[in-house]
Amino acid sequence: MANYYTDHPEIEFHLSHPLMKRLVELKEDNFKDAAEYDYAPVDHEDAVENYRRILDITGQVAADTIEPNSESVDLEGPHLENGRMIYASKTFENLDITRKAGLYGVSMPRRYGGLNLPSTVFSMMSEVISAADAGFQNIWSLQSCIDTLYEFGSDEQREKYIPRICKGETMSMDLTEPDAGSDLQRVMLKATYDEKEQCWRLNGVKRFITNGDSDIHLVLARSEEGTKDGRGLSMFIYDKRNGGVDVRHIEHKLGIHGSPTCELTYKNARAELCGDRKLGLIKYVMALMNGARLGIAAQSVGVEQEAYNEGLAYARERAQFGEKIINFPAVYDMLSRMRAKLDAGRSLLYCTSRYVDIYKSLEDIARFRKLTPEERNEMKQYSRLADAFTPIAKGMNSEYASQNAYDAISIHGGSGFIMEYKSQRLYRDARIFSIYEGTTQLQVVAAIRYVTNGTYLQVIRDMMQNEVSDEMKPLKARVAPLVDLYEKAVNYVKEQGSQDVHDFLARRLYDMTAEIIMCLLILDDASRAQGDLRKRFADSANVYVRMTEEDVCAKSYYVMHFSEADLESFKTK
Repeated sequence: MANYYTDHPEIEFHLSHPLMKRLVELKEDNFKDAAEYDYAPVDHEDAVENYRRILDITGQVAADTIEPNSESVDLEGPHLENGRMIYASKTFENLDITRKAGLYGVSMPRRYGGLNLPSTVFSMMSEVISAADAGFQNIWSLQSCIDTLYEFGSDEQREKYIPRICKGETMSMDLTEPDAGSDLQRVMLKATYDEKEQCWRLNGVKRFITNGDSDIHLVLARSEEGTKDGRGLSMFIYDKRNGGVDVRHIEHKLGIHGSPTCELTYKNARAELCGDRKLGLIKYVMALMNGARLGIAAQSVGVEQEAYNEGLAYARERAQFGEKIINFPAVYDMLSRMRAKLDAGRSLLYCTSRYVDIYKSLEDIARFRKLTPEERNEMKQYSRLADAFTPIAKGMNSEYASQNAYDAISIHGGSGFIMEYKSQRLYRDARIFSIYEGTTQLQVVAAIRYVTNGTYLQVIRDMMQNEVSDEMKPLKARVAPLVDLYEKAVNYVKEQGSQDVHDFLARRLYDMTAEIIMCLLILDDASRAQGDLRKRFADSANVYVRMTEEDVCAKSYYVMHFSEADLESFKTK
């Protein structure tokens, strides 16, 4: 039988990364839960085996239920009845089976009924579910909003809400408004304190809210009267049980039809303040968005994988001019690039997830005891790495998902344009990934300071010191001159002293950064893997290094021959 996890040993491979030892040790806090919970792991091997079991269950659910339901969900979509969003019929089946399988409360501590799984495993589950249906992955993965409540909410709020999520209730993050999209400082949903009822009341409109009729909402609202910037915004918890919020409209979208995107009207809705006033955007939304961006990276990898699967299967079966098209250079070139992007993008995803796990686990441990100086330094190091890697993991994988889905259609030829083939749905679904939770352009904005301050260059230099297998040494030698070209390009932009030139060329520097890092990650994977996977990753490394040579050489040339005077040619008059 098909299984979306075990059918792809490349996913399990990332559970064997050397950093997993430290990650598991921290997440399990030296396995102290084993004394209280008979299902908690007793050592590293037990923990990883538990991860495998949960991933196997997720893969089976994805193959047996979510994927077979995906076409029906895409065709039906959610609908509106009396101010309420009603999921597509098969979405209810998906929710029921994932609840019965125990796939909720993934990241939450066991004391709340959670699974206490690291972000790395949550990302793997997200990838698997997304490969089956990216729209349903949105609904399921928004349970990660509870991480923000866990981190910043009160003890009473944790006790009240986290067990509900662990049992399978749904969540949403209500941020965007008609006049506040990427610029969330313009949020105007009003929050006022009701002295009589001793609660907050929310009034206004939210737009483009994924899973907007969920059970529990995290809401960004303006709590400070007279303010117009981010310093007047706070985060609130809205419980659907209390009423006061209606769905005014469900968007009719290009893709991810199963994922309802709602316009909401708040009418004196009762809410609770989450954390401190005035920190809603400055602190809490940033934490919320970083988690969401990692989720989109995982969602993207799932679609990258499924698009590659569809293209490969069709190329193996389709014959033209008396030969299977997989034997045509134009086709196997396309497939090899799809696979290389998938393998490199997946490696970047799980590298980022591991960084997030280490610093988040140390933050959690700090709730209960004082960290040692070494632990504080470790937390600071991995927090910075996670912050630097998240925008490239989200940006690059979301772009790769669209590219792989596009190429899958190309391999299908005219059939790819026909609605009966899955590749068209993957293409429609993938297009949103580089838009929501921060466009690729905003990921560039988030990453570029790490380009210009030398953080990425130092990471790359450190990675260049890592040993690779003898087979990978020639490829690694080809990466070295690319690093030099990259450094020269970065320095050139800095020397221009022009913010406009800096902003115009930022995307090219961002792409070069990410591609060189992914080269080094896939070289490491190819060096550590065994058996068939070693050959798989070696092939992908060979292709990806060549792709990066092609791109870095061209982009560094472009950058080094650009000046402020050239900007005039690009401005629309």
